[in-house]
Amino acid sequence: MSEDPLKGYRGPGRRVLEEHGVAVWSDVDVESKRGRFRGLILPRSETADDRHVVLKLKSGYNIGVAADSITKMSEHGRREAHYKIPEKEFPHDSGKPNIMLFGTGGTIASRLDYRTGAVIPAFSPGELYGSVPELADICNLRTEKLFGVFSENMAAPQYITLAERIGEEIAAGADGVVIGHGTDTMHHTAAVLTFMVQDPPVPIVMVGSQRSSDRPSSDAAMNLINAVKAAAESDIAEVQVCMFGPTSDEYCLLHRGTRVRKMHSSYRSTFRTIGDVPLAMIDPKKIVCLREDYKRRRADREVRVNAAFEDRVTILYYYPGMRPDLVDAIVEKGYRGIVIAGTGLGHVNKPLYEAMRRATEAGVHIYMTVQTLWGYVQMYVYETGREIMELGVVPASNMLPEVAYMKLCWVLGQTDDRAEVRRLMLTPVSGEITEREPYNGYLVFQGAIPEVQAFLRTIKR
Repeated sequence: MSEDPLKGYRGPGRRVLEEHGVAVWSDVDVESKRGRFRGLILPRSETADDRHVVLKLKSGYNIGVAADSITKMSEHGRREAHYKIPEKEFPHDSGKPNIMLFGTGGTIASRLDYRTGAVIPAFSPGELYGSVPELADICNLRTEKLFGVFSENMAAPQYITLAERIGEEIAAGADGVVIGHGTDTMHHTAAVLTFMVQDPPVPIVMVGSQRSSDRPSSDAAMNLINAVKAAAESDIAEVQVCMFGPTSDEYCLLHRGTRVRKMHSSYRSTFRTIGDVPLAMIDPKKIVCLREDYKRRRADREVRVNAAFEDRVTILYYYPGMRPDLVDAIVEKGYRGIVIAGTGLGHVNKPLYEAMRRATEAGVHIYMTVQTLWGYVQMYVYETGREIMELGVVPASNMLPEVAYMKLCWVLGQTDDRAEVRRLMLTPVSGEITEREPYNGYLVFQGAIPEVQAFLRTIKR
């Protein structure tokens, strides 16, 4: 049976194509009540409505034109459909570093599945080489797809498996590890891997893309090239996140896994180092370190993997008027730890006090962070803070709320002894607690403001 030339179209959309004698993969000029357009007619997703005709414009972007607004369509050519990324054998060079790329489900390179309208990741070495041939100039690449989940579905089973496989690959001789990951929870995974995989001898670099590879503004290729370069050539042997630095296609930043956060829902430069400055700037030609206090690459294969995790922990984001029954309900459901994102220097309202006392007396471990993200918990400044500490709540210095959450999950996966939990929580592993923030840290790399641009000119050659 031949493929339907109006694949996916039904109702008004199908009727307007039939009326004008055009089909899927026709290059057309379209006149409508909303204007004139030239583009390629794309198949419709099975889950899409029946009221639009989808065009891929010359710019590479897709638009939907309402069928009932179309007055004329004329074909001036046809194109053959390509559903698969060209695959080429990834070349091996004994003189280049060996890099392992783990996939968790995030989009690195991709093709569009016109049956569903979904973007399907390309992942084999051959597919990646076909999409991003520059990778072969950097390393010998192997890949393994560990999971195929959206990043919001990453949880304890995935964290544990990922940590253990990283340890195995390092022990087997990998010169660096790259992890393809969805951006929404990448900073959570970066934090927990920092605690689970300690003192690695090689870089562990997480990477993703805000915009998929079929879009002209995609950041996927640039992020991937720089992440692989960091894993292959960087001296920074820590868990880190490699993503766009500025909004333009200039360079990426390497962020420490315990100080990074996704700060914008759609910007390509969404990831920012909070309470500090990034580890390095990186582009295909060079790596510029922005600090000296990172852990260095080593020649040995030793790494400490401790993939403990207790998932009966939660973050409580305080808001004015919060009721104590929320805390009571968390305890009644058997949770063992609570991270509070408090206001100001680490505060909550007085009605919560007795509920927090009941929680700590029941053996629940409560740690205070600040929802301002920048700055430290300072619970000795006001009477409120001192009263809260007397309830058994422990200030978590300048740990980000999500980092404190991941660390408490990791700690409670090992012990429930209150003194030992406190010791582990407040002993820095890799920058999650810092002695001080840089004097200009709040401004540096936070946006296109004059102070930041002046700073960049001093380090960007």
